[in-house]
Amino acid sequence: MDALELRCESACELCNRTEQLSAYFVPPRVEDITSNQVAVCGLCSSLLSSDPSSNPDHWRCLNDSMWSQEPAVQVVVHRLLGQLSAQPWAGDLQSQMYLTEETLEWAQQSSGAGIIHKDSNGNVLSSGDTVVLIQDLNVKGGGFTAKRGTAVRKIRLVHDNAEQVEGKVDGQQIVLLTKYLKKS
Repeated sequence: MDALELRCESACELCNRTEQLSAYFVPPRVEDITSNQVAVCGLCSSLLSSDPSSNPDHWRCLNDSMWSQEPAVQVVVHRLLGQLSAQPWAGDLQSQMYLTEETLEWAQQSSGAGIIHKDSNGNVLSSGDTVVLIQDLNVKGGGFTAKRGTAVRKIRLVHDNAEQVEGKVDGQQIVLLTKYLKKS
């Protein structure tokens, strides 16, 4: 069991809720995938994948999570506080944060903001979602065909390309085009 799985078993690392926990991928750093993920609840996940500023009162919880020792959590909190800068309390919190030089650099890198992954029906996809293939796909270099109706669990979004996600099919990690997927 890795560190994220242990953290996912307890509570959301942003608001401390315990229901519907999943992993949220923090782009663009990719050296160590477990350090690039944050355990989030369903509400935080939906707000992160749409418009975080649509519910600013929910993010008052960042007052506690900003002190997390996990760099990925610190990056998410820093970015969220930046997006909520119209709220006076958000600017105050962001000015109180302490980030190492490396973590601050990561937080200031392009986060892929503005890139929204959508399935073939226009539904917004998030990291950790389950999708279903809507047609047979020849897997280049894999030597097999991914059959229509195959469920791909716990997808990861490609942070710089809205048309691609990553997932495991037949035990192999592959890149899938969103136009051939349906969110389940």
